[in-house]
Amino acid sequence: MDEESRTVTERIRKESGGTPAFDQLAATRDRDELAGVLTAPQQPLWARELAAYRLGIAGDHRAFESLVLLLNHRDPERCAAAAQALAVLGDPRTARAAAALATNELRVAYALHPVRLLTQLRAPESAPALITTLRRRLAPHDPYRKVALACVEGLGSLADPRARDVLTEASTHPRLAMAASAALARLPME
Repeated sequence: MDEESRTVTERIRKESGGTPAFDQLAATRDRDELAGVLTAPQQPLWARELAAYRLGIAGDHRAFESLVLLLNHRDPERCAAAAQALAVLGDPRTARAAAALATNELRVAYALHPVRLLTQLRAPESAPALITTLRRRLAPHDPYRKVALACVEGLGSLADPRARDVLTEASTHPRLAMAASAALARLPME
Protein backbone atom coordinates (compact mmCIF):
# COMPACT_ATOMS: atom_id res chain seq x y z
CA MET A 1 0.00 0.00 0.00
CA ASP A 2 1.45 3.38 -0.98
CA GLU A 3 1.55 6.37 1.36
CA GLU A 4 -1.51 8.09 -0.15
CA SER A 5 -3.60 4.93 0.17
CA ARG A 6 -2.39 4.42 3.73
CA THR A 7 -3.41 7.99 4.61
CA VAL A 8 -6.88 7.54 3.09
CA THR A 9 -7.38 4.20 4.82
CA GLU A 10 -6.26 5.57 8.18
CA ARG A 11 -8.61 8.56 7.90
CA ILE A 12 -11.51 6.25 7.13
CA ARG A 13 -10.51 3.91 10.00
CA LYS A 14 -10.79 6.83 12.42
CA GLU A 15 -14.12 7.88 10.95
CA SER A 16 -15.49 4.35 11.28
CA GLY A 17 -14.46 4.13 14.92
CA GLY A 18 -12.37 1.06 14.09
CA THR A 19 -15.41 -1.19 13.79
CA PRO A 20 -15.13 -4.84 12.71
CA ALA A 21 -16.96 -3.82 9.50
CA PHE A 22 -14.07 -1.50 8.68
CA ASP A 23 -11.51 -4.25 9.31
CA GLN A 24 -13.47 -6.60 7.01
CA LEU A 25 -13.67 -4.02 4.18
CA ALA A 26 -10.05 -3.00 4.54
CA ALA A 27 -8.85 -6.61 4.45
CA THR A 28 -11.04 -8.16 1.77
CA ARG A 29 -9.65 -8.95 -1.65
CA ASP A 30 -13.11 -9.77 -2.98
CA ARG A 31 -14.06 -7.02 -5.43
CA ASP A 32 -17.65 -8.26 -5.56
CA GLU A 33 -17.92 -7.76 -1.81
CA LEU A 34 -16.60 -4.21 -2.18
CA ALA A 35 -18.97 -3.50 -5.09
CA GLY A 36 -21.86 -4.80 -3.00
CA VAL A 37 -21.21 -2.10 -0.41
CA LEU A 38 -21.75 0.55 -3.08
CA THR A 39 -25.29 -0.61 -3.80
CA ALA A 40 -26.42 -2.05 -0.45
CA PRO A 41 -28.93 0.05 1.49
CA GLN A 42 -28.03 1.84 4.73
CA GLN A 43 -24.27 1.69 4.33
CA PRO A 44 -22.39 4.45 6.16
CA LEU A 45 -20.55 6.98 4.01
CA TRP A 46 -17.16 5.80 5.27
CA ALA A 47 -17.93 2.25 4.06
CA ARG A 48 -19.02 3.44 0.62
CA GLU A 49 -15.94 5.63 0.34
CA LEU A 50 -13.57 2.84 1.34
CA ALA A 51 -15.18 0.40 -1.08
CA ALA A 52 -15.18 2.91 -3.96
CA TYR A 53 -11.61 3.98 -3.27
CA ARG A 54 -10.30 0.40 -3.13
CA LEU A 55 -12.18 -0.57 -6.29
CA GLY A 56 -10.96 2.55 -8.12
CA ILE A 57 -7.34 1.95 -7.19
CA ALA A 58 -7.79 -1.65 -8.37
CA GLY A 59 -9.10 -0.45 -11.74
CA ASP A 60 -12.64 -1.75 -11.22
CA HIS A 61 -15.04 0.49 -13.16
CA ARG A 62 -17.95 -0.32 -10.83
CA ALA A 63 -16.52 2.39 -8.57
CA PHE A 64 -16.90 5.17 -11.13
CA GLU A 65 -20.28 6.64 -10.13
CA SER A 66 -19.51 6.56 -6.41
CA LEU A 67 -16.11 8.17 -6.95
CA VAL A 68 -17.65 10.97 -9.02
CA LEU A 69 -20.14 11.66 -6.22
CA LEU A 70 -17.28 11.75 -3.73
CA LEU A 71 -15.27 14.05 -6.02
CA ASN A 72 -17.99 16.65 -5.48
CA HIS A 73 -18.33 16.16 -1.70
CA ARG A 74 -18.12 19.03 0.77
CA ASP A 75 -15.23 17.32 2.60
CA PRO A 76 -11.95 18.14 0.80
CA GLU A 77 -10.28 14.95 2.01
CA ARG A 78 -12.99 12.83 0.40
CA CYS A 79 -12.65 14.85 -2.82
CA ALA A 80 -8.89 14.35 -2.87
CA ALA A 81 -9.19 10.59 -2.29
CA ALA A 82 -11.83 10.29 -5.03
CA ALA A 83 -9.65 12.28 -7.46
CA GLN A 84 -6.70 10.02 -6.72
CA ALA A 85 -8.76 6.87 -7.33
CA LEU A 86 -10.37 8.29 -10.48
CA ALA A 87 -6.95 9.15 -11.92
CA VAL A 88 -5.82 5.56 -11.39
CA LEU A 89 -9.13 4.05 -12.54
CA GLY A 90 -8.66 5.31 -16.09
CA ASP A 91 -12.35 5.32 -16.95
CA PRO A 92 -12.99 7.21 -20.21
CA ARG A 93 -15.95 9.02 -18.60
CA THR A 94 -13.78 10.65 -15.93
CA ALA A 95 -12.73 13.77 -17.82
CA ARG A 96 -16.28 14.56 -18.90
CA ALA A 97 -17.55 14.12 -15.33
CA ALA A 98 -14.73 16.23 -13.86
CA ALA A 99 -15.38 18.95 -16.45
CA ALA A 100 -19.07 19.00 -15.55
CA LEU A 101 -18.23 19.34 -11.85
CA ALA A 102 -15.57 22.01 -12.40
CA THR A 103 -17.90 24.18 -14.48
CA ASN A 104 -21.01 23.80 -12.30
CA GLU A 105 -21.50 27.23 -10.74
CA LEU A 106 -23.85 25.83 -8.11
CA ARG A 107 -21.03 23.62 -6.79
CA VAL A 108 -18.03 25.88 -7.42
CA ALA A 109 -17.07 25.74 -3.75
CA TYR A 110 -16.17 22.09 -4.35
CA ALA A 111 -14.49 22.50 -7.75
CA LEU A 112 -10.86 22.51 -6.59
CA HIS A 113 -10.28 18.77 -6.89
CA PRO A 114 -12.14 18.37 -10.19
CA VAL A 115 -9.95 21.18 -11.58
CA ARG A 116 -6.79 19.48 -10.38
CA LEU A 117 -7.97 16.14 -11.74
CA LEU A 118 -8.62 17.70 -15.16
CA THR A 119 -5.07 19.02 -15.18
CA GLN A 120 -3.70 15.60 -14.31
CA LEU A 121 -5.83 13.83 -16.94
CA ARG A 122 -4.74 16.14 -19.78
CA ALA A 123 -7.90 15.12 -21.66
CA PRO A 124 -9.52 17.02 -24.55
CA GLU A 125 -12.10 18.34 -22.05
CA SER A 126 -9.44 19.69 -19.67
CA ALA A 127 -8.44 23.06 -21.16
CA PRO A 128 -11.96 24.17 -22.20
CA ALA A 129 -13.33 23.38 -18.73
CA LEU A 130 -10.47 25.17 -16.97
CA ILE A 131 -10.84 28.19 -19.27
CA THR A 132 -14.58 28.39 -18.54
CA THR A 133 -14.10 27.99 -14.80
CA LEU A 134 -11.28 30.55 -14.65
CA ARG A 135 -13.20 33.10 -16.71
CA ARG A 136 -16.04 32.95 -14.14
CA ARG A 137 -13.59 33.29 -11.25
CA LEU A 138 -12.25 36.57 -12.64
CA ALA A 139 -15.45 38.41 -11.70
CA PRO A 140 -14.90 41.14 -9.10
CA HIS A 141 -14.98 39.89 -5.51
CA ASP A 142 -15.21 36.22 -6.48
CA PRO A 143 -14.53 34.26 -3.26
CA TYR A 144 -13.07 31.14 -4.90
CA ARG A 145 -9.45 32.21 -5.22
CA LYS A 146 -8.07 28.69 -4.71
CA VAL A 147 -10.17 27.40 -7.60
CA ALA A 148 -9.00 30.30 -9.79
CA LEU A 149 -5.36 29.65 -8.90
CA ALA A 150 -5.74 25.92 -9.62
CA CYS A 151 -7.20 26.81 -13.03
CA VAL A 152 -4.31 29.16 -13.80
CA GLU A 153 -1.72 26.58 -12.75
CA GLY A 154 -3.55 23.85 -14.64
CA LEU A 155 -3.71 25.89 -17.82
CA GLY A 156 -0.01 26.60 -17.52
CA SER A 157 0.68 22.90 -17.13
CA LEU A 158 -1.52 22.04 -20.12
CA ALA A 159 0.12 24.81 -22.20
CA ASP A 160 -2.95 25.04 -24.42
CA PRO A 161 -2.81 28.18 -26.60
CA ARG A 162 -6.60 28.60 -26.28
CA ALA A 163 -5.94 29.77 -22.71
CA ARG A 164 -3.95 32.84 -23.77
CA ASP A 165 -6.82 35.36 -23.49
CA VAL A 166 -8.10 34.22 -20.11
CA LEU A 167 -4.58 33.95 -18.68
CA THR A 168 -3.80 37.46 -19.95
CA GLU A 169 -6.90 38.70 -18.15
CA ALA A 170 -5.93 36.75 -15.02
CA SER A 171 -2.51 38.39 -15.04
CA THR A 172 -4.22 41.70 -14.19
CA HIS A 173 -5.64 40.27 -10.96
CA PRO A 174 -3.24 40.88 -8.06
CA ARG A 175 -3.72 37.47 -6.45
CA LEU A 176 -3.27 35.61 -9.73
CA ALA A 177 -0.73 37.80 -11.52
CA MET A 178 2.45 35.82 -10.78
CA ALA A 179 0.91 32.43 -11.54
CA ALA A 180 -0.82 33.74 -14.68
CA SER A 181 2.41 35.27 -15.98
CA ALA A 182 4.21 31.96 -15.38
CA ALA A 183 1.39 30.09 -17.14
CA LEU A 184 1.51 32.48 -20.11
CA ALA A 185 5.25 31.88 -20.41
CA ARG A 186 4.58 28.15 -20.82
CA LEU A 187 2.25 28.64 -23.80
CA PRO A 188 3.67 28.07 -27.26
CA MET A 189 4.57 31.20 -29.19
CA GLU A 190 1.90 32.47 -31.57
